[in-house]
Amino acid sequence: MSKKKFPTTGKPTKANAEQFDMLSPILDSVYEEIKELSKKKQDGALNALKVKMTNRILSKVKTILKDDPTVEFLDLLDEESLPTNSDAVLIIAQFKAAMEQYHNKHYGWNGIEHGWSTSD
Repeated sequence: MSKKKFPTTGKPTKANAEQFDMLSPILDSVYEEIKELSKKKQDGALNALKVKMTNRILSKVKTILKDDPTVEFLDLLDEESLPTNSDAVLIIAQFKAAMEQYHNKHYGWNGIEHGWSTSD
């Protein structure tokens, strides 16, 4: 079994890793809910409360990923022109993919156990 090489620069802090671990299942839940809405009504608009709550999560994810190259492709939901359910699914899916890539880059076997490779 080959060892995973961790990047030597741009490592998350322990606080970022903890925040990531907290936000990941929350974002998964939001994604599943909006995906279900999209199946029923693709072109239906999200209401302002859902957009605000989702953006609160997405903003925190963007903060964690601020030094990751994927962040330039991550946009929050537009609170003024409420996005359709299908648009929201697409945007959240991009966040999920960026988070998965970040996790794969900074989490793995360190020779003793699986865990985050942090800067502190």
